Amino acid sequence: MRYLPLTDTDRHAMLGKIGASSIDDLFIDVPEEARLDGTIEGLPNHASEMAVEQHFSNLARKNMAASHHPSFLGCGAYRHHVPASVDHLIQRGEFLTAYTPYQPEIAQGTLQMLFEFQTQVARLFGCDVANASMYDGSTACWEAISMAGRVTKRSKAVLSSGLHPHYVSLCKTMARFTGDALSVALPEFAGSDTKRLLDEIDGETSAVVVQYPDILGRIEDMSAIAEKAHENGALLVAVVTEPVALGAIKSPGEMGADIVVGEGQSIGVGLQFGGPYVGLFACQQKFVRQMPGRLCGETVDAEGKRGFVLTLSTREQHIRREKATSNICTNSGLCALAFSIHMSLLGERGLRELAMLNHAKAVQAAERLSAIDGIRLVNENFFNEFTLELPVEARPLVHQLAEKHILGGVSLGRLYPGEEALSNGLVVAVTETASDEDIEALASALEELLS
Repeated sequence: MRYLPLTDTDRHAMLGKIGASSIDDLFIDVPEEARLDGTIEGLPNHASEMAVEQHFSNLARKNMAASHHPSFLGCGAYRHHVPASVDHLIQRGEFLTAYTPYQPEIAQGTLQMLFEFQTQVARLFGCDVANASMYDGSTACWEAISMAGRVTKRSKAVLSSGLHPHYVSLCKTMARFTGDALSVALPEFAGSDTKRLLDEIDGETSAVVVQYPDILGRIEDMSAIAEKAHENGALLVAVVTEPVALGAIKSPGEMGADIVVGEGQSIGVGLQFGGPYVGLFACQQKFVRQMPGRLCGETVDAEGKRGFVLTLSTREQHIRREKATSNICTNSGLCALAFSIHMSLLGERGLRELAMLNHAKAVQAAERLSAIDGIRLVNENFFNEFTLELPVEARPLVHQLAEKHILGGVSLGRLYPGEEALSNGLVVAVTETASDEDIEALASALEELLS
């Protein structure tokens, strides 16, 4: 299809059909002062296809590719090695040509994949059931809070200070329209947030939301929080932004989490300049009918052969709007497929080995970096991500490292602008892709810049 497929005759016929004299009539509800008069200043005129390709190629050369330089970026988006076989398999005809899971007779490949995906996510999170994925981790986090409100008939959620600030921001935006009350706090280098969470849980609380590991990379035992939440009729929502960690640490479900959500990008999905990603959502069996999204199930056909269908669809396009649990219009099918294939290739043993490799690399980096004069390791424990307190503001230092072609981590000053107590914090993620030379390059550059 051409970019502008309609002719002037087509447009005239369409306008006549709806009784409009011109295209401007379609915008009559927009106030005159808000309408653009003329062209946008600074926007270039049209160009040939070849010229546009050359222009964007030149722009692309200005990017620092994480795959070409030492990269220690994390905070919810992680660089892992994705086997070439993942990209090859997602293009197989069983997946590539399947139109939609609504027609099971022609979408068995997609439906079986989603069934396997759900099983993998449920086992990974330590839950009874998982849905067929969501948009991303942040929207899944809000959907969990909304679901907890439906289950408990309450509208107050207590959010851990260790929850990713972007997730917090999204939840605040949504809560403006639902009337939910959110209790939030800023992270601190000293101590955990467990005491605050325990103190704030009461008979009005619908959910307690805890990230695991948290934004600073700390790993907290959620058992006491789960116990206090359940005593007060609230649900514990665990958020996992780095699913590889669950190959090494106890699952949230084992510690009493009722709903576990997160971001699946780490497994099978590259960084890709910020998306698309894949939201993971799981819960315990007793809450399944309040779970948003859709659920694939196993059945048999008229001939008794194994088959797969959509078992539960709680979206407003399937059922009455007032009964719908969410207005989410789709799942992240392609990214879920990549996740499931990568997870299948790894298997349980492979995931555990990958997790151990990540942790070993992170320990190596933490020991080397915290030995630099003036740098303090904030974490008592961590998986593949930890926080350093620098003797100077971290954000300018990150830019200086970038000039040396090193992506040195994420400054807390970027995540929490204006918060002076956090401005010297640098979150460093070390995955299996970081070589010994990469770690030494970061350490040497930091020594040089801080000397």
